[in-house]
Amino acid sequence: MVEDRGEHAWRELACVPGTGPGRRGARTAPGTGAGHMSWCSPVPLFADDDTGTTWQVQRAWPFVTPGDYILEVRTPGRPGVRGAHLRHGHFELIPLDDPRLPALRSESQHGVLVRYMPHKRAVIRAQGSYIKVFRPGLAIVPAERCAQLDVLLDAGHFTTPRILRRSSQDVIVFSAIPGRTLNELGGDGSEAGDDLFDRAWAKWAHAWVAQLTTAYVPAEQRVLSSLPLHSPEVEAARVRRRMDHWLSCADEVRELSRERGILLARAGQVTEELLRAAPDPLVWAHGDLHDKQIIATDGPSAPGLLDFDGTSRAEAALDLADLDVHLELQLRQNRLTPARYRTAHGHVLAAAEELGVSPDRFHVYSDVFWLRLAVSPLPGRLSLAIAVLAERATPQEAVAGEIGFRTAP
Repeated sequence: MVEDRGEHAWRELACVPGTGPGRRGARTAPGTGAGHMSWCSPVPLFADDDTGTTWQVQRAWPFVTPGDYILEVRTPGRPGVRGAHLRHGHFELIPLDDPRLPALRSESQHGVLVRYMPHKRAVIRAQGSYIKVFRPGLAIVPAERCAQLDVLLDAGHFTTPRILRRSSQDVIVFSAIPGRTLNELGGDGSEAGDDLFDRAWAKWAHAWVAQLTTAYVPAEQRVLSSLPLHSPEVEAARVRRRMDHWLSCADEVRELSRERGILLARAGQVTEELLRAAPDPLVWAHGDLHDKQIIATDGPSAPGLLDFDGTSRAEAALDLADLDVHLELQLRQNRLTPARYRTAHGHVLAAAEELGVSPDRFHVYSDVFWLRLAVSPLPGRLSLAIAVLAERATPQEAVAGEIGFRTAP
């Protein structure tokens, strides 16, 4: 941490978000938006297939041309998820014979499809294992990353999945790690679970700090040096690509003219801040850290950590801000209580402070992740993210944060 900011700066980051316009999340009905900056999202929360079955949209991604989206959907009474296309308002389920994922049909016979980005990758939960299906040839790098992480995480601070089976082309089968994710613990509404939730987050924070401050032996250092570099320049380029893609879909929507101007201005400010200041030292980074990737384990067992496809060398703020924004999103969508948000948020900030993360770097990476959420096609995300970014840019908010946690919504 930079010395002239110190503990005072971390208290500025410790405020719980307040109420106000744009606070409703992705469960807002299509067309109603959130607050005064609303518009009719092209992706609904629910859609009917040709048989009249109603499907809830879980995740959505722009696909190929403007107005074309791929979706992950689920429906009550049926296990797992399915994929779907949404082309200019027309909803259609994707058969499991996905031509770009030729192994999906056969592998799905072994369990339940729990994650699916159509035409790109899928995850199947099977008995005692998880099966990841990739496009042909794209399983090679993830398998190599797992082998590298076996070396890099050898100190035992985390329990990681073992590879049980793999093809050279498109399938990797991982062992399951017993326990519940921190996300699942957060959704447990019982008061008895509060202490367990606190202990699980404290255990993760201790393990995270220990892992990132481990003195690597030469073999581990060679692995770290071989990982992809995720520098501030790489992150800024990613922001620009996402903004360009979003503009290609939204540029002709008249209702978005105000939001478009606000978002472009804020994106310019954030990327400038990302590149202007000196970065923190590069460390090992997970690359996609959120509370569904962390397993709470019993007793002295090390916490579990999942999914290393995006592992890299980056600033420690990259992972910690990603994790923290996921928590705040859950709070604002009423999927995490204010008390549990404060608990988890506090452990994230404590880990960041112990690792010497600059509060300014943490803040700018948090802004970057809110920008990513802004360009999501899911209803309510744009207005919510713009409102949050505006709130975070207001100096008075930082002053209010100096007194510690405020009352959460």
